[in-house]
Amino acid sequence: MPVQRRLLGSLNSTPTATPQLRLATNQTGPQCLLVSIPDGLFLGLGLVSLVENMLVVVAIAKNRNLHSPMYCFICCLALSDLLVSTSNVLETAIFLLLEVGALATPAAVVQQLDNVMDVLTCGSMVSSLCFLGAIAVDRYISIFYALRYHSIVTLPRARGAIVAIWAASILSSILFITYYNHAAVLLCLVTFFLAMLALMAALYIHMLARACQHAQGIAQLHKMQRPVHQGFRLKGAVTLTTLLGVFFLCWGPFFLHLTLIVLCPQHPACSCVFKNFNLFLALIICNSIVDPLIYAFRSRELRLTLKEVLLCSW
Repeated sequence: MPVQRRLLGSLNSTPTATPQLRLATNQTGPQCLLVSIPDGLFLGLGLVSLVENMLVVVAIAKNRNLHSPMYCFICCLALSDLLVSTSNVLETAIFLLLEVGALATPAAVVQQLDNVMDVLTCGSMVSSLCFLGAIAVDRYISIFYALRYHSIVTLPRARGAIVAIWAASILSSILFITYYNHAAVLLCLVTFFLAMLALMAALYIHMLARACQHAQGIAQLHKMQRPVHQGFRLKGAVTLTTLLGVFFLCWGPFFLHLTLIVLCPQHPACSCVFKNFNLFLALIICNSIVDPLIYAFRSRELRLTLKEVLLCSW
């Protein structure tokens, strides 16, 4: 049995390539730009994400002041990204050992191990998307229903939502791995991604509009100059662009890959996209590195707790 070198190997039609950027010409198709990802880079990205998200989980668990619904969602997002990184590091390391002959394992065991890693990776990817959406909904309620926020978003409700997200993620990942060659399953995943993107865009744009109105009201109350209001809008637009841009850049190529598998599996142009499957996975791991910077480390209290954790460890 050929060794699968990457996560979700059942979707990867890419042959093993050397770590370089090059143009490949198909005899019957167009030139393809191939971006090959070295195993060392995969391991490095995975380890950075693993350590970073583990620190977030430990900091939130340590500080009881961070045991609110919002930080519960952030903690679960970090845990999802942690699982993505862990599965990547483990699978890459195991298959590297298999390639050099340092690990002797029957083919059936390798296949089962690959399936387990794929389920873990898919489940953590789906849960990561869900918790990004949950964080957006939580922030939306905190802004538009500020007076009722603590009665709407209670800790028991947040825990119920978390349990439901994890259960749905595990179930969907098992179905995905089992029926990956069915177009309906792939289309459901793509639809889920587009729905999550639309939800986040609608909520954050609405929040930005409300924040701009609030800033305008304050400016009129204090008779501030117009550039102050424009500067606030620019800062809000940059934040919004960062949130949605990182989300789309890191997740979009992977779901484009799934879409093209359904629409044009044999087309030469689509095959060029398929050849960069490992790059798309690397982008998802990069998203796991960026998420804590956007959602966790911007909190002053979390940073202080993290500083205490690091000082105590020394």
